Amino acid sequence: MKKRLTRPEVSAELTWNLADIFPTVREWEVELGAVAGDIPSVAYFKGRLADGPLTLFACLEAAETLQKRLVRVTAYASLLLSGDGTDSANQGYMGRAAALGAEVQAALSFIRSEALALPSGTLERYLGEEPKLEGFARTLTKMLDEKPYMLHPDTEVALASLGEVLGAPYLTYTRSKAADMTFRPITDKDGQEHPMSFTLYEGAYEKSADAVLRRNAFASFTEGLKNYQNTYGATWGTEVKKHVVLARLRGYQSATHMLLHSQEVDLPAYEALHDIILKEIAPHMRRYAKLRKEVLGLDKLLYCDIEAPLDPEFNPPTTYEAAAELIEKALAVLGPEYSTIMADALKNRWIDRAENIGKSTGAFCYGVPDAHPYILVSWDDNLRDALILAHELGHAGHGVLSMRYQRLSNVRGSMFFVEAPSIINELLVGNYIGAQTTDPRMQRWLHMGFLLTYYHNFVRHLIEGELQRRIFVLAEKGQPITAMVLSRVQGEILEEFWGGEVEVDEGARLTWMRQPHFYMGLYPYTYSAGLTIGTAVAKDIKEKGQPVVDTWLEILKAGSTKTPLELGKMAGVDMTRPESIKKAVDYVGYLVDEVVKSFAPTCDKAHSS
Repeated sequence: MKKRLTRPEVSAELTWNLADIFPTVREWEVELGAVAGDIPSVAYFKGRLADGPLTLFACLEAAETLQKRLVRVTAYASLLLSGDGTDSANQGYMGRAAALGAEVQAALSFIRSEALALPSGTLERYLGEEPKLEGFARTLTKMLDEKPYMLHPDTEVALASLGEVLGAPYLTYTRSKAADMTFRPITDKDGQEHPMSFTLYEGAYEKSADAVLRRNAFASFTEGLKNYQNTYGATWGTEVKKHVVLARLRGYQSATHMLLHSQEVDLPAYEALHDIILKEIAPHMRRYAKLRKEVLGLDKLLYCDIEAPLDPEFNPPTTYEAAAELIEKALAVLGPEYSTIMADALKNRWIDRAENIGKSTGAFCYGVPDAHPYILVSWDDNLRDALILAHELGHAGHGVLSMRYQRLSNVRGSMFFVEAPSIINELLVGNYIGAQTTDPRMQRWLHMGFLLTYYHNFVRHLIEGELQRRIFVLAEKGQPITAMVLSRVQGEILEEFWGGEVEVDEGARLTWMRQPHFYMGLYPYTYSAGLTIGTAVAKDIKEKGQPVVDTWLEILKAGSTKTPLELGKMAGVDMTRPESIKKAVDYVGYLVDEVVKSFAPTCDKAHSS
């Protein structure tokens, strides 16, 4: 059985270089103390915002400077923990950073309360009188939009002080998953034993061509999850209850309305994504599931078979170096400035691609001011990993450009838009690969690779979003959210979607335990919004060229200076129109059509025999 490495055992070249944030832990600790010590630099303005627009500007600028330093301190600790969640020192660093974050947010909470307590029209007058405030116009506009939901200043301070406590469900989930959860080893079709972990299951075994290994892994995975189902049920139930209570305190119609308000998205747009996509994409995915069952020669398709390769002997290999070169060439269409960002990311250790005990699962990109974004992936020397890396590099390119052209207050945009830059990169790289070959097998592999992306983001994440939608409705009615409730509703959604083409077993009903996005507000559904925008823009870049590229780069540089719906319209995609959403669904239907056609001779031969 292959030995899993600890973090110190992996090569440094496979890990990200956190010295670009702080050279040593000691210097991080110094800055941690310095940030706490500089809180009075912002508190100095408490009670003075009525003095005039220049005072408000100075206050906002001081707060932004302190928050930038806090982000760097928090990022360093968070990335250490993501690299190895089993390390007690890393856990301690993250705990100290979280405590500092709560302290800073409590100290800064007066800004919103005091600014909104100014006489009606004062903030608007300040904006008109002082040009320096223009950079904070979006900040102030959003403040005014939240005014009806603000609580007494003392209450806002109390809530901000409880930030670490209110974030406990997410911390409990991520820490237990990385540090405590274990699984029994598994065997493949030849009886060879393999180690098992959360990361290995989702990164490798779930996509294994060996049905015995894949299903044994799913059985071990399900057993391991079951041991934590009541704990995670209580953890997620607490997270849901937190939002329900906060929404009621603030006077929102529901927790869903509150969370959408922070994303600058209205309820109809939210509902439309769920209703249109889940209804219209289901027939395509059922057809694909039927093909899978046929090609794989299975008597029934289990949930763990959905991502099994249909052509396992064709798995194009690549090295990291070759993939980096490929990605750079494919994304050169986005211009020299963007290309330089990609080269820096690929060559200067922005990316953690190691596989070690305690490493966070999945893939993500974390932007760090005055440094650069950091990307976490699991790398296994195949072309599929190159597409995943290109996806995360889309987040990195967006982050660098928005930080380069906007002040920190205008960098972080709505989750509703955030996945668009990443899917565009993935599609551009995939299309570039397709343009270099006439091999029908490679073309089919690309179509299946894209389908895997759309399955994850249009189907799997939106099913997670539908679970959130239904669970919040239950919670608003006073239903306690427990493991039993979550598994029941999860199963109902999966059965409705797959219509009998996939067997919804116990492991499938426990998939709610697999996603940290549930602890990040209404995050899962936003993938579908990003993919809707990204699919259209990638198609336009391919067909119309430079004018679309120029507009897209301006959008990336805009950061959060516009609402997500405005950014979508800039890109030529009106997310308020069902037709925009249906176009993306139609593209998935096209991919399914192409894959089904490519396997037709194989299936016909199997039928005739």
